[in-house]
Parts: sequence; C-alpha cells; structure tokens
Amino acid sequence: MSAFFIVASLVLWLMQVTVGTWLFWAFPQIGWKWPAAVLPVVMTLFFRFAMEYTRAHWGTWESALYYLAYTWAGLVFLAFCICAVCAVVQWGLFFFHVQARTWLGPVSVGLMLAAAVLAVYGGVSTPRIKHISVTVPGAPKMKLALLSDTHLGIGVSLKRFDKALKRLEAEQPDALLVLGDIFEYGPNRSAYARRLAQVKTPLGSYGVFGNHEYYVGYENSKNFFKEAGITLLENASAQMPNGVTVAGVKDVRTAGVSAEDVQRLLARADAAQPLIYLSHTPLYAEEAAASGADLMFSGHTHNGQIFPFNYLVRLQFPRVYGLFDVEGMKFYITSGTFYWGIPLRFLAPAEIPIVEVNA
Repeated sequence: MSAFFIVASLVLWLMQVTVGTWLFWAFPQIGWKWPAAVLPVVMTLFFRFAMEYTRAHWGTWESALYYLAYTWAGLVFLAFCICAVCAVVQWGLFFFHVQARTWLGPVSVGLMLAAAVLAVYGGVSTPRIKHISVTVPGAPKMKLALLSDTHLGIGVSLKRFDKALKRLEAEQPDALLVLGDIFEYGPNRSAYARRLAQVKTPLGSYGVFGNHEYYVGYENSKNFFKEAGITLLENASAQMPNGVTVAGVKDVRTAGVSAEDVQRLLARADAAQPLIYLSHTPLYAEEAAASGADLMFSGHTHNGQIFPFNYLVRLQFPRVYGLFDVEGMKFYITSGTFYWGIPLRFLAPAEIPIVEVNA
C-alpha cells in the first residue's frame, strides 16, 4: 500500500500544479504565481503525512485530520477535471481567434464551487435505499439486502453506520448479503461488528471478502465477520432455510480466484435449487451464468465514486454499475454503501440495494 500512496501523492501534486497553472492563466491580475508553485508542495506533504499518521493513530484530532486531507484530495481531482475541460475549450477557441479568458476563468471557478458542494453533500448523505425487482423462475419470493464497500473505521463513524443500518432494517429484508470491503481500520472495531450482528433476518446473513479484508489483515477480517454474525463463504456455499443456495468466492484478484475455480464451486451446487453467487469483484459473470447461477451480486467499483472517475473504472471492468442480464442470469453491481478514502460522492450516489425476487 505504501507504493500506492506514493503514486497517489505524486498524482495529487501534478493535479494541483495543473489547477494552479490554469488559475494563473485565467486570473493574471491576482498574481497566482507563488501560490501556484508553493501550495501544491505544501498540501501534498500534508496529505502524505495525514495518510500515514491516521492509519496508526485514532481519535478526534486524527479524524479531523483524515477528513480534511482526503476531502482536499477529492476536491483537487474535481478541480483538475474542470480545469482540463476548460483548457481544451480555450485551446479549441484559440484556432478561431477567440479569447475566452475573461469569461472562461470565472466559469471554471463557478463549476469548481458547484461540484465541491455537490460532492461534499454526496459524501455526508446517508446512503439511499434502492429497490431492484428481478424475476427468477422457480425461486421463492424473497427480499435481499446488499451491504458492500462500507469501509468502516476512521472514515465512517459508528453513528453514520447505525443510521444506514436503520434504513436497511426498516425494509425488513429476508436475508442480508455482504459483499466485502466492510471494515478498514480505526477504533471500536468490535462495536461496528456488534451493530451489524443486530441486523436480524429470517434467512440469515452471508458474505464474502473484498480486497481490503486482505489488506487490513486476513485473521482480523475473519474475526470481524464472525463477530458480526456473517456466514463467510470462501469458495464455499451454504443453503438458506428456504432452500436457496448461496455461493461465494474469495476476492477474485487479491486471492487469485480463477474462472475454473468459480465453475467448480457452482458445479457442486444442487441444480434443482435456485443459486445466488457472491463475488466482491465483478468478474466471471459469463462463467457463473453458464454454471447455473440465477443471481450474481458484486461491489468493488463504487461506480467510480467521483465522476468522471467511473470512466477509468470502465477500463478495468466490462460492467461497472447497475442491473445486467448475462445469459439469463440477473447480475447487479452496487455502487457501495459509503466510500473509500476520499469522503466524497459526485454523480455516483451511495446506496443500499434491496433486491426483491419474484415480488
């Protein structure tokens, strides 16, 4: 992870330099020269310090430091995207001998402010409940709640988690399906687990690991799932009281799960019973459908979390968000319950999906 944070810091510095250069060009009368040169260095060092410090120190001060540093990084990304688009517009107008500095500069600042407000609001909002209706021939009527990518800990308070779970509980689901990346790092881990264990459903709670469960410690993650009352499926399956089989795999990329592993797992399921397949990473959908899965659920992508980052996510995955029909199998990829790292959401709302089967 340290290599990732080094690269992230470098990218952050470059984005800040780009924004500073644009503002220096757009508002030369203000004199942005020194801020454009010095601020990116200062804020990048601040961000780097905050990333390292808040991973090992937890408290009120550390939480404030975390939110300040990561929010800054997210807002810089949005500002960079807006400045880049404005620069392209200016470059295009240049060939028509149109000087747009007098109005394009103020427009860019206005867009930055609007995007910042919407992103912060999206980050602090309680995840919405999203209802999805699917038809699965031969399956019993049931309501499934999906919980994914909560990234609990220093970045998401227990109070916020409790508020989200109350919305979930109000839907009275028949089963809870947990799709990984649940607890990151920070204080009160057991308190989060106990709160999740309070979600009682007639058919039980079943889940799989995401990539972050491995990053933060495999055994710690297993203990968290156990405390939370979640039946952990690691290349294994379980049968719910209504006869439906739930199968789940370890994280595809982190644990090196292959398409053949998925096929072997699903082939062991009773073909006469409806089959739900859980995979944190949205891959091998075609293999799952061919192996008899009726429903597949994934997370991981966050739907980009901050637009237009979702276009970069699409370079990695053929499907990023929403409901898909894959050779007759219904496949839903959720945008996640909260966020990772940057506490912002922009044009990619957080959600708690409620999947109603044969409603």
